[in-house]
Amino acid sequence: MLRLFPVLLLLFFSLTANAEIQQENDLEIEKLARGLTIPWGMTFISKSQLLVTQREGKLTLINLTTGKQSPISGLPNDIRVEGQGGLFDIQTSPDFADTGWLYLSYNKDVDGQGATTLSRARLNGQKLVDWTDLFVSQSRTSNQVHYGGRISFDTKGHVFLSIGDRGERGSAQNLKTHIGSILRLQLDGTVPDDNPFVGKTDVLPEIWSYGHRNPQGLFYNPDTQQLWSVEHGPRGGDEINLIKRGHNYGWPVISYGKEYWAPLDVGEGTHKEGMEQPVKVYVPSIATSSLIQYRGTSLPGWQGKLLVGALKQQHLNVISLSSTGEANDEEKALRSLNGRIRNVIETADGALLVATDSGDIYRVTSAP
Repeated sequence: MLRLFPVLLLLFFSLTANAEIQQENDLEIEKLARGLTIPWGMTFISKSQLLVTQREGKLTLINLTTGKQSPISGLPNDIRVEGQGGLFDIQTSPDFADTGWLYLSYNKDVDGQGATTLSRARLNGQKLVDWTDLFVSQSRTSNQVHYGGRISFDTKGHVFLSIGDRGERGSAQNLKTHIGSILRLQLDGTVPDDNPFVGKTDVLPEIWSYGHRNPQGLFYNPDTQQLWSVEHGPRGGDEINLIKRGHNYGWPVISYGKEYWAPLDVGEGTHKEGMEQPVKVYVPSIATSSLIQYRGTSLPGWQGKLLVGALKQQHLNVISLSSTGEANDEEKALRSLNGRIRNVIETADGALLVATDSGDIYRVTSAP
């Protein structure tokens, strides 16, 4: 038996390592956490501490050194968890080191209907304090779909928030509502003076762009000063868009998708004057989720590429861009996870953290 002990010990560690670390092509994938419920948003508050929102209305602090998961209290009681709605994104403020502000988005219960809402709070131990709803969007309906809810910051003191069409297609072209829009706000939730529709009648001044179906990925690249979004199409027609100030992205007038109930095109076609074309279209749909543009050096083959989570097709979609900003190549990575990829973020050292609807979080680096 003593002779077998080293062999058994080696086998034990081998099985443990295989359970937690795997390789896919030139990538090493390490599982950091499990047991979460649809981890929607992630943000670091220190090198080893990660805050994770869960759509069912929970916030969890994960110590990546020890693996310990701690529930965070202090969330509001009016998070409306239904259908696709609940607690959405979380991001640290650009001035987090000085102010401690965390920005969160959620589906707020307003008179029995849900409205995508931007809030901020601070973390004190394992409790949120100073919770403030900065902006309750005019998007409330009784529908339980297409909330948007992604948050991103520029380098000039603004925060962007995406709002889906809430299942009311035509409202995405109605500038009297926030439905189907990307909003731009000051960090305190007020309207910047240079927003494109400030001072115009019958237009809500928070709107930065409109004509969106359901943008669930939003990323501002401080190096290029460009804002990117990725949104769900209907049956086919997911889009990656480069967001421009005041522009109309066409939904539901133009689309590359088809109706769910019949093999018919949506809208009037794929092009119309005054409406923007996407940088990339997915037909069939991959069911896009989050989006970043990789800026690090640890995964040199992906530098400058767009990384898009795929829910239905269960992979990380890697898009190469030409010098003129056109999508010219596509790679499907992390298929070995066999999971709906809900969120992807980049760490300070250039690794990726990837969350799946199965409740797992992975760290992705170059394989040694």
